[in-house]
Amino acid sequence: MHRALQRTRVCALGLIMGIAVVGPGVAAQEAPQGATQEASEDGIRQIKLTEAQVKSFISVQPDLTGIAPKLQAAGDEPDAALQAELDQIAKKHGFADFSELDDVAANISIVMAGLDAQTGEFTDPVEALKKELEEIKADTSIPEDDRKQLIEELSEAIKVTPALQHRENVDLVKAHRDEIEKALE
Repeated sequence: MHRALQRTRVCALGLIMGIAVVGPGVAAQEAPQGATQEASEDGIRQIKLTEAQVKSFISVQPDLTGIAPKLQAAGDEPDAALQAELDQIAKKHGFADFSELDDVAANISIVMAGLDAQTGEFTDPVEALKKELEEIKADTSIPEDDRKQLIEELSEAIKVTPALQHRENVDLVKAHRDEIEKALE
C-alpha cells in the first residue's frame, strides 16, 4: 500500500473516530441558540467556527482524554451522570454545553481530514476519498482481495464523510493546526 493511500485511510478513519470519541448523539441534540448551521444527512451540524471555539477546543483536550474511557464504555448513549460531566467539562472551557463542543470538534475534524500533511493545502475530504477510490480501482498492482477491501472501506468512508459547508473554517483551523495536532496527541 502506498503512502497516499495510508494517509487517506488514516484521515478518513481519524475523522470517523474523532467524531465518535468526542461525542455520540450529535444528531439527537438541539443546536446552540443562534448557531448558523445545517445538519447533513449523517447528522453532523456544520457551523462557522470562531477563534474562541477553536482555542477552547484545544484547551479542553486534556479533560476529554481523561473521560474518554467512560465515553467508550457508554457507547452511543451516555447516562445522565456522564452527560452532566460532559456538559460541565464543556462549560469549564467556554462552551454552552457538550453539544456545542461536539459540533466544534466535528467541524475541526472535517477540516483536519482535508489538510495535506506536507503542503497544508486543503482538499475537501469527500473529493479526496473519491479520487483515492478511483486510483485504487485502477491500480492493478494491489492484490485483488486487498483492493476489494480498500474499495469497501473507501466507499463506506465516502458515505459517512460530510463535504465542507463553511470554507472560512479552513483558514481558521490552518492557523491553529500545530496546536490542534499537539493537543490531540
